[in-house]
Amino acid sequence: MIRMHAHRLATLVVLLLIGFGAAGCAVSTNPVTGNKRAYAYTWQEEIAIGRDADPQIVAQFGKYGSDELEAYIDSLGQALLEVSHLRRPGADPEWQATPFTFRVLDSPVVNAFALPGGFVYVTRGLLAHLNNEAQLAVVLGHEIGHVAGRHGSKRAMNQMFGQAAVLAGAVGGQALFGGNAAQNVLGLGSDVANLMFLSYGRNDERESDDLGVEYASLLGYDAAEGSAFFRSLRRMSEKSGQEIPSFMSTHPDPGEREQTIQRLAAEWAAQVPGSRLQERHYRRMTNGIVWGEDPRQGFTREGMFYHPGLAFQFPVPGGFRIINQPSQVVLVSSNEQAFVIFSIESKHATARLAADAFAAQEGMTAVTSSRAASTALPGWVVTATVAQQNGQELRVRAHYIEYNDQVYAFTGVAAAADFDTWKGQFELSSNNFRPLTDPKVLATEPVRVFWQQAALTGTFQSLVQDTLPDGVAADEMAIVNQVNLGDTIPRGTPIKLLRQGE
Repeated sequence: MIRMHAHRLATLVVLLLIGFGAAGCAVSTNPVTGNKRAYAYTWQEEIAIGRDADPQIVAQFGKYGSDELEAYIDSLGQALLEVSHLRRPGADPEWQATPFTFRVLDSPVVNAFALPGGFVYVTRGLLAHLNNEAQLAVVLGHEIGHVAGRHGSKRAMNQMFGQAAVLAGAVGGQALFGGNAAQNVLGLGSDVANLMFLSYGRNDERESDDLGVEYASLLGYDAAEGSAFFRSLRRMSEKSGQEIPSFMSTHPDPGEREQTIQRLAAEWAAQVPGSRLQERHYRRMTNGIVWGEDPRQGFTREGMFYHPGLAFQFPVPGGFRIINQPSQVVLVSSNEQAFVIFSIESKHATARLAADAFAAQEGMTAVTSSRAASTALPGWVVTATVAQQNGQELRVRAHYIEYNDQVYAFTGVAAAADFDTWKGQFELSSNNFRPLTDPKVLATEPVRVFWQQAALTGTFQSLVQDTLPDGVAADEMAIVNQVNLGDTIPRGTPIKLLRQGE
């Protein structure tokens, strides 16, 4: 339903659900090196961590809605897995028996990451920036390498963190684009907090780069193609102004990785000659992939939140910002003293049943409960108080609405002492929830990436300058295409262009 631009909230939710459990100690073998060492978890515990976290990752990011594309990613991932250290002759039977899951997440962020135990994710934003299957093979091999190298469990053991740190490292630290995992994931701002993550980053990322090239090469791909993607990462970093010094990064510098991958690919090519690119197949599989935020999953315009996919709308209180996620919309006041969570209540068939269940929760003291009289749609409103452990009392207003065979819930929360200050804003959104009927808004389509042959020979800039949607710069599309603005593109060359609609 809802989109969030970065991966931070997904990780935070996982951390809240799993908790900061203390890491234990398990002496076992590293699948890549064959050496024994202490890990925070056994292999089976690593599988359990990934399995338990996977639904939360999917809930927060959302799965991209193309079964064909995900099957393609899974097929390539499984092939790479077969040449990995986890499937080689003599590998421990429990490694060989571990199933891997490969998913495409519905996020515009350029990212790929792996959870312990065999859960690998790539975003549609990343797929839009790749040019061929060889590049994708290096990326997926890199993520398989994180699992095979047991990097999350090793990191948790070395730094005495728990499952939370393993997952933070996976989603934040393994983001291919890099960044300050401590600050972005755990909300820590000091240099010391940032440096906590360094021991997890550089060596493990380098090892995964090595393994990504190795696994891709063993399948006959031209693994040197992976360097072009890291060149794109460097250009994205420079364009965004977020480049950070190599010694302060949780990842090796993208420029360094670009050179390293070229060297490693050359070494492997001398042993296992490979030239597979699979350009046409990759273009076919990714043609039409959604670019940027998908407006069909919700967007805000002039103070109104519209959801064309589910055909509803509601006003956003002034001064509130929106966090749009697949499973809920969160409205947060500018001073962060109040918030509203909008979601689908899937457990109950009617608004009254949902309201009664809400009021009956342990720790909840109902103040009022009545039929909603302020909307044409059937609904029920409950206000209740909740006592926190610190002694502070919260007041909650839960408004349940029946629409299109669903029960929707607006849950407004504020300190009990301030509730009357925020009550009007809570009511504004829920009392004015209504069907979306504007045909133009209902017909809103996302911008998509389409492969198209250049009609003329010319510079890349001249070929794309009249095709760019609002807010997209020509140099951004040059990065997506892995070319420079001034590069001459011969007629008939496939290039990626943006256009709205199917």
